[in-house]
Amino acid sequence: MTIERNEREAAILNRLAQDGQLQVTKLSRELGVSEVTIRTDLRALEQRGLLSRTHGGAEPTGYRDVLERRFQHQAEKDRIAAAAAALVRDHDQIMIEAGTTTAGIVGHLAGRRDVQIVTNSTLVFANARLNPALTVILTGGTFHRGSESLVGPVALRTLTDFNVRLAFLGTDGFTVERGLTTGFTEGVEVLRAMRERTQQAWLVADSSKYGRVGFASVMALQHLSGVISDDRLPAEAQQELIDSGVETQFV
Repeated sequence: MTIERNEREAAILNRLAQDGQLQVTKLSRELGVSEVTIRTDLRALEQRGLLSRTHGGAEPTGYRDVLERRFQHQAEKDRIAAAAAALVRDHDQIMIEAGTTTAGIVGHLAGRRDVQIVTNSTLVFANARLNPALTVILTGGTFHRGSESLVGPVALRTLTDFNVRLAFLGTDGFTVERGLTTGFTEGVEVLRAMRERTQQAWLVADSSKYGRVGFASVMALQHLSGVISDDRLPAEAQQELIDSGVETQFV
């Protein structure tokens, strides 16, 4: 390995620590090398467990705390949450799964009347508790600090008691080929249980999640009613989702 490559890798890891996410095209310009070279560097760093490659870039390895992740891609997440909330009607019954984008949906429900929410997310509860038009039912279960969620047998048993019109699901990564995936294995069964108890299941996920494949598979995209993401998703990726036959919104 040359000194030049050592310096590039150090610069890549420093930038990742600062920004929480990297884009190949931007790194190529900043470091003055080709995109092929950057992809080679990212592949080598991933093989050493120092980062995880994503569609068009990279992000840190491991499951990052949800309280940290909620400050990333805030504008995109807020637009996605608003589009999801627009699907909710007065007197609706919905489920909201734990996540930073899903938790933002509640803030856009002002003006809705008599909406019942079943959730395993303590962030959803915190956002909804001051709105008297929302009735919140927490699943109970084992508290997972990293995701601010309730999981396990108690959470799953609670979900089977309810039937709702809409469910809003999050994910660590999604692709047309692999569907929804996650690095948080305890959350897989919660996602599947919500899908089974709803008429419509919508994935709400910002564009940084596309192309990422987590350790555990959740469900195929075809099991969803639709996907809401942001318009920063590359045109090629948008077309892939459209061609999959799943209803899509890019906001």
